[in-house]
Amino acid sequence: MMRKETYATTGPRMTIRFFGGWDFTDSDIRHPDIAQVGYRKGVPMGGDLIGGDTDGRDGPAFLISVLKDPIGANLDRVQVIKGWVDANGKTHERIYDVAVSDGRIIDNDGRCKTPVGNTVVEEKASYENSIGAVQLTARWEDPDFDPELKVFYYVRAIEIPTPRWPAYDIKYLGAKPDPKYQLITQERAYTSAIWYTP
Repeated sequence: MMRKETYATTGPRMTIRFFGGWDFTDSDIRHPDIAQVGYRKGVPMGGDLIGGDTDGRDGPAFLISVLKDPIGANLDRVQVIKGWVDANGKTHERIYDVAVSDGRIIDNDGRCKTPVGNTVVEEKASYENSIGAVQLTARWEDPDFDPELKVFYYVRAIEIPTPRWPAYDIKYLGAKPDPKYQLITQERAYTSAIWYTP
């Protein structure tokens, strides 16, 4: 906790690894111990990336691995959220999809427009893990990196749709659902940020 190497979820116990550095390669995401590579070549979530040698790249690289909750829903996608303040003092945030399940495509703008699907049966308060992925990994570089700006990056992992808690209550009590209640949700996790300082 003191190192800020921590993350939060909306309930599920996903396992997330998130590292930033200057030397990660595509083969690193296939290493059997991604944390070992992450600590050796970079800094973990909550860490600071000090301006370094980009080795001809546009910016630092990020190594990301998300494993689903063993008794929970599969994963829909993994995103990197970037935040920065421009030269005029205005704050900005941008979302990048960096890994998606089920063979979907991430467009050139960094977003996957195709939904993962939905297996939820509201009246039964149930779903099936027939869509999504058990694990998603990525090595990602910021395509719009500006080495002169202070920037932060954090990871958001999103599950496939599942019944929200009122759906379970309605099923258990045999109650009639109130239209104002949303009965489907996508649980998620958020990491601490990795900070870049020029």
